[in-house]
Amino acid sequence: MRLIDTHTHLDFPDFDVDRPALLANARAQGVERIVVLGVYQSNWQRVWDLVQSDPQLYAAFGLHPVYLDEHRPADLTELSDWLTRLKEHRQLCAVGEFGLDYYLPSLDRERQQALFEAQLQLAADFHLPALLHVRRSHARVIASLKQFRLQRGGIIHAFAGSAEEAREYIKLGFKLGLGGAATWPQALRMHKVIAALPLDSVVLETDAPDMAPAMFAGLRNSPEHLPQIAQALAGLMGITASELAAATTRNACELFQW
Repeated sequence: MRLIDTHTHLDFPDFDVDRPALLANARAQGVERIVVLGVYQSNWQRVWDLVQSDPQLYAAFGLHPVYLDEHRPADLTELSDWLTRLKEHRQLCAVGEFGLDYYLPSLDRERQQALFEAQLQLAADFHLPALLHVRRSHARVIASLKQFRLQRGGIIHAFAGSAEEAREYIKLGFKLGLGGAATWPQALRMHKVIAALPLDSVVLETDAPDMAPAMFAGLRNSPEHLPQIAQALAGLMGITASELAAATTRNACELFQW
């Protein structure tokens, strides 16, 4: 199987002890390309240094809503500067990770919205996909996406919405990121939604080191787990793992213009 992991945080210290071996093992299992996402200004250089060490790694840069209190007004200007400097570089693939998080009550929603819209504008200006964190905020995110109408769409990371929300995102040109969360037996609502998703609307992800699948409960998540995640998701969709791998790889390549 040829696989693409569209969402990781491989720059995190969780991987400092064995990152090269992990990447080699993931590649041996068919994981051909991996996206590494920045989440705040101080990790963008770390992400880029990692990506530059391996031609099959790709970078996205963004200001994640969970780190709202760490972001400074100047960070948006610096994000624009990074995107300008790396424009047309083959290993810059998107703006992200950013979005809206209504799960954590401490995060000011007005400030989140302003930061979200500013980054949507950057994605539009630089003609890049947007890799979005959406937690209990689907209605507001969909409304904002309808306002901006991004030419290249993007990915809804760790999609866990309804069938209706899935249809709205797909109409807006977005792919739905599926990973470890849907492999858990108690995720019955997700199972029902995933079973009905069009095959051309989904991509695979791990969110490594987070969101480990059921078969690796309690362990650090890794791109090495993507084949097993694909196998579990394919079962929910009533297809083979090879069919899901082929479709999601095609979808990711189309989105990122690889």
